[in-house]
Amino acid sequence: MIDRTLSLSDFYDIVFSKKRVEISHDAKEEVEKSYEFLKRFAADKIIYGINTGFGPMAQYRIDDAQLTELQYNIIRSHSAGAGSPLPDLYVRAAMLARLQTLLQAKSGVHISVIELLTEFLNREIYPFIPRHGSVGASGDLVQLAHIALTLIGEGKAHCDNEWKNTDKVLKINDLQPMKIFIREGLSITNGTSVMTAIGLVNLLYAKKLLDCAVLTSVWINEITNSYDDFASEPLNAAKLHRGQREIARQMREIAAESKCLQKRENIMYQDVSKEQKYFTKKVQSYYSLRCVPQVLGAIFDTMQNAENVLINELNSASDNPVIDYQTQNVYHGGNFHGDYVSFEMDKLKIAVTKLTMLAERQFNYLCHDKINEILPPFLNLGTRGVNYGLQAAQFTATSTTAENQTLAFPNYIHSIPNNNDNQDIVSMGTNSALIAKQVIDNAFEVMAIYSMALAQATDCLKIENCLSPQTKKLYQNVRKNFPPLIHDRPLYGEIEKIIDFLREIEKK
Repeated sequence: MIDRTLSLSDFYDIVFSKKRVEISHDAKEEVEKSYEFLKRFAADKIIYGINTGFGPMAQYRIDDAQLTELQYNIIRSHSAGAGSPLPDLYVRAAMLARLQTLLQAKSGVHISVIELLTEFLNREIYPFIPRHGSVGASGDLVQLAHIALTLIGEGKAHCDNEWKNTDKVLKINDLQPMKIFIREGLSITNGTSVMTAIGLVNLLYAKKLLDCAVLTSVWINEITNSYDDFASEPLNAAKLHRGQREIARQMREIAAESKCLQKRENIMYQDVSKEQKYFTKKVQSYYSLRCVPQVLGAIFDTMQNAENVLINELNSASDNPVIDYQTQNVYHGGNFHGDYVSFEMDKLKIAVTKLTMLAERQFNYLCHDKINEILPPFLNLGTRGVNYGLQAAQFTATSTTAENQTLAFPNYIHSIPNNNDNQDIVSMGTNSALIAKQVIDNAFEVMAIYSMALAQATDCLKIENCLSPQTKKLYQNVRKNFPPLIHDRPLYGEIEKIIDFLREIEKK
């Protein structure tokens, strides 16, 4: 049962676990009050998008005989996207986000719209939504128009693993197309629901990446037999950042039963001969090993802020105008503007890029025998010169990390005026969310290859049984999909299997 507020956990249940959607009686009642108020209020007033044109055409009054045609026209004219369709997961998220905006009861839609969107979610009917089309102000007009096009029985939808004409899908499911009552066309197409939906899916995957990065960072410190004080409570408490403290706490918890990490006080703080002029064991590890709480802590805090912003956006009225039956007024403004989402997606992709860079540097440490001084070059368990270990896999991880570094450049500041300069400053929020999605997809590729390297290094040193329970479990899961690499073989299929394994999200 959903109401006017959804949590990230609720979003996960409906989008990832495909929990059935049921709308509470109170929420439906609020939607009906909003509709009834607008029906009375709009009878003798000029209201944007009801009896005026759209955008720069708002100066033109629309005759009563053409009001219904106007609503259909915004749907049909704006179904002009291009590019590959969004995957079903993201479309499902977008429909839920649009439904949640309408449930704020500030859009003036007829209750039948709520009911039809709910049926689409529960029957897993996914409208065709092309990747390109949104500038992120007036929201996601083009992508949302493709959802609306399906609701009115036109266009195509993905259902039962195939693309079908929507009219046939509706007939098979005994559903009636959406009717226009007052402003249903504009209400569905106007708002930030697509960028918000992609953003929330991105966030859940980014959180999974962060969990992986914490675990693999403990694992590499186990492999290198590091001193454990870099994650100590007193050291990290000396910094006041919540994220740093939390990452350090997680690392201590993971490493608690490890037999690999060393206590500095047992080695460096005991009686050390003054005759010893050189220490074979590094006094301090490289930054990619010992600065993990500082690096991942900043990423943790960034993700927490992104969650707050995205959940607020999910539970907001993001179209225009806002219909407020409680104050008995209609307010014209810009709640469709996607700046909040766009900014967070840029910050998220920067954070995930830094996470990718950390994993790539840790991977390089394992491959570089002259740096680590304990492992064969490229973790080669075969014959050197004949076999090559993970040498080529490192090329893939490095090039993918480099792509992320390019993609991490901010998109939020790339406003281009359009729409006869009516939309003279825009958010590009959906572009930001889609680029962040690509950065996240890339990060899973790097993390998968890095996990393979960690497993290979563990076998090189024969320390499986010395690892902490959590890192040992990850080692065993990686090895299920990636047997020890001794003789060279193609790795692309095994990389894909580990990507799929790492992407599996479990509800917390």
